[in-house]
Amino acid sequence: MGRELKSIDIARLRLNTQRILGGTKRSPVDSVRHMTAMQGQDLPGTLWAIGLRSGATEQDVRNTFDRGELIRSWPMRGTLHALTPDDLRMILPLSRDRTIASLAARHRELEISSENVTVASDAAVNALTSDTPTASRKELFDIFERAGQPTAGQRGAHLIFLLAHAGLICLGPFRGKEQVFVLLDEWATPTGASPDRAEALAAVALRYFSSHGPATVEDLAWWTKLTLTDARAATAAVRSALTAFPRDGRDYFASQDTAELAARPPGSRSVLVLPGFDEYLLGYTDRSAALAVEHSPLIVPSNNGMFKSTVVVGGRVVGTWTRKDRTQVVDVTAQLFRPLTGTETTALARAFDAYGAFREKSVSVTTVDPSNSAPNPTSAR
Repeated sequence: MGRELKSIDIARLRLNTQRILGGTKRSPVDSVRHMTAMQGQDLPGTLWAIGLRSGATEQDVRNTFDRGELIRSWPMRGTLHALTPDDLRMILPLSRDRTIASLAARHRELEISSENVTVASDAAVNALTSDTPTASRKELFDIFERAGQPTAGQRGAHLIFLLAHAGLICLGPFRGKEQVFVLLDEWATPTGASPDRAEALAAVALRYFSSHGPATVEDLAWWTKLTLTDARAATAAVRSALTAFPRDGRDYFASQDTAELAARPPGSRSVLVLPGFDEYLLGYTDRSAALAVEHSPLIVPSNNGMFKSTVVVGGRVVGTWTRKDRTQVVDVTAQLFRPLTGTETTALARAFDAYGAFREKSVSVTTVDPSNSAPNPTSAR
C-alpha cells in the first residue's frame, strides 16, 4: 500500500503515466498502444494528442492511419477513440451489448431493426470490396440509401455506429483532411487470436491503470463502460501488478513503477497545451485532481459536451486556447484563468513552439489573463 496522495500528486503522476511530459521520442503507434485507446471525437485534437505524447509531426501521425497501424472507431461509451486494430477487436466485445441495449429505444424511434442492419451491412461489404475500398461518411450514406435504408434524422449515423460496433467498419486512411471508412478486417488483418473475455478484461484493466493511473475502479468502469462488477473483477485479476494509493477512503491504482515517483511526482514546473477532449481530463469520471470545480464551466461551456483545449501548469488547468490556421502560420489565443509568472510565460511559449513543430508551421501567440483583459500578442515563432 502506497502513501496517501494529495490531489495535485495524482494530477502530476497522471501527466507521467500518460507520457505527456515528453522527454522520450516514441512512435505514434507505441504512444497510442500504451494508452490502449485515446479520445477521438475531434480529429485535429486527436492528432495533436498523439503527437504530444510521441514527439511526432502531424504528418507522421497521419501516415500511421494511412498504413492501417492506427484507426478510429467507437470501442467504448459510444465515443470515437483512436487505437490499434487489434486493440479495437479486444475491447469491442466487452461492453458492446450494454451499449447497444442502451440505444434500443432510440433505434425503435428511428425504425432500425436487425433486418435493416443486415441490409446496411451487406451493402457496405459489397461496396467496400469493389474497386473503391474506401467511403466518406456521405458516400456511405449514399450506399445505405441505394440499399433502401434512409439516412435522415440521425438514422444514417446510427447505422454507421452499429456496423462499427459489430467490428465491420472503421475510420482508416485520410482523403485530404477527412478520414474515410474501410472494412476493418480487409484494411488491417488480425495478427492473432483474440483473448477470451476474462483475459481481455484483465489486459484492459492493467493497461488502463498503467497508462492512466493513479485511478480508481470507478474510473475504469466509466472509461470502459463496464459494470462495476466486471471492473472490480478485472482489477482483482491484476492487483499483484499494481500499486494502490489510499485517498479519502478509496484506492487509486497505478503501475508499480509509479510508486517510485510518488514521493516527488514529476511535472511541478511543466507548462503544457493540450487538445480538447484529451485523456488527461476525459480519462476519469472524477476530474477534480486537474480541474478546479469553478473552472469546469469554462472548459465545457453550457455543459454542452464540447471540451476546449487547455493550458495546464504543474498539472492543473489554468486556461484554454484556440487556434486559427493560415497558410504557414497558426494563430493561437490563450485565455488564462490567472496571470502567469515570467518563467511560466516563457514555458508557455515553448509549449506552443512544440505545437508549431508538430504542425510544421510557425505559431503566433496572443495571451489574455484576468490582470490584463487586453490581448497580449507575441511575434510568430
